[in-house]
Amino acid sequence: MDTEVVVESASLISHLECPECGTIHSAHEINTVCANPDCKSALYAKYHLPTGLSKSILNGRPATMWRYKEFLPVIDETNIVTLGEGFTPIIPIGNFKKHASGNEVFWKDESGNPTGSFKARGISAAVSKAKELGLTKLAIPTAGNAGGALAAYAARAGMHAIVYMPRQTPQVFKDECRLYGAELVEIDGSISDCGRLVNEHALLHGWFQVSTLKEPYRLEGKKTMGYEIAEQFDWQLPDVILYPTGGGTGLIGIWKAFDELEQLGWIDSKRPKMVAVQSESCDGIVQAFLAGESTSNFVDGGFTIANGLRVPKPYADKLILRVLRESEGTALNISDAEMNAGVNEVARNEGMLIAPEGAALWQAFKKLKAGNWIKPGERVLLINTGNGYKYLENIEIEG
Repeated sequence: MDTEVVVESASLISHLECPECGTIHSAHEINTVCANPDCKSALYAKYHLPTGLSKSILNGRPATMWRYKEFLPVIDETNIVTLGEGFTPIIPIGNFKKHASGNEVFWKDESGNPTGSFKARGISAAVSKAKELGLTKLAIPTAGNAGGALAAYAARAGMHAIVYMPRQTPQVFKDECRLYGAELVEIDGSISDCGRLVNEHALLHGWFQVSTLKEPYRLEGKKTMGYEIAEQFDWQLPDVILYPTGGGTGLIGIWKAFDELEQLGWIDSKRPKMVAVQSESCDGIVQAFLAGESTSNFVDGGFTIANGLRVPKPYADKLILRVLRESEGTALNISDAEMNAGVNEVARNEGMLIAPEGAALWQAFKKLKAGNWIKPGERVLLINTGNGYKYLENIEIEG
């Protein structure tokens, strides 16, 4: 039986720690990546995680990601900037049961989040902590969804957002940034090109960057998917989780959440196999995993209908590859043609208009099942990261 532990503040955050070299950083100061010049790794927020803390603390709390406030980085609750993000549904497949024979298969559908994607989670956490630290001007390179999320949450917080976005991004992503009042800069190139310019201009103008895993707190927002998965599956994790991997923050965050939950005593040591699914256009993680490498190469084959998967070299590639190997998972790539077919197939059979990134997972699931990598009896979760309506410019309707 759980022994009650009293929590006296909103957050149990202790410090920031580098997962590569172990350097400790203060959670009360502005940080980006590890200050060790020989490292520069992404930083992990660390918490005091008492084993006597009961799951009953969640009873009656709002169905948002902030129900897990003790394990999020905002110390003073008045600094939380929220639009109701998180606690998205887990939906069993319906008419696809013939494809899933012998397996229970579920979607975790992130499309209902504010601004239509899972990016709302990380941006809510990052903007909230930025507010707590006194920051007012936030800049981001984006493939689409993260920029719209930053624009919305900055507007909510009364901050100024500067968004750098590839010119090839569908117009809806650009329009939403401008509607929320962000300063939008369109770039000829990929998110990597946007990132280089943001870095230069942020140093020049004094902006704070909320680039993927180049600040510590987007990871904390994304990890709440892991907390939710555990709670929604009654604290018994699925056997396999498929995740569309661009920057990979969510993949790393979910894995971090499971470690924290085990420390709390809320789950046991059983872990799902984690599967990174990439576009053929940018599949550096797949190539590195299959080659047994610990880092990935820069791979940019150009445009893909899954904007979020055009990340030529994730900043935290080492951490992504580590999670895949620790979980005994795998990685595979999916073509644009397959993703387009997947969007159509899922819409017509499941009544869900999912993002191409989510459709890539469906195609990957079928391949892994056909190859017997997914075993009979395993429970499988696919994480649809965004709303397909925002991608209509990229999608060809079949039939």
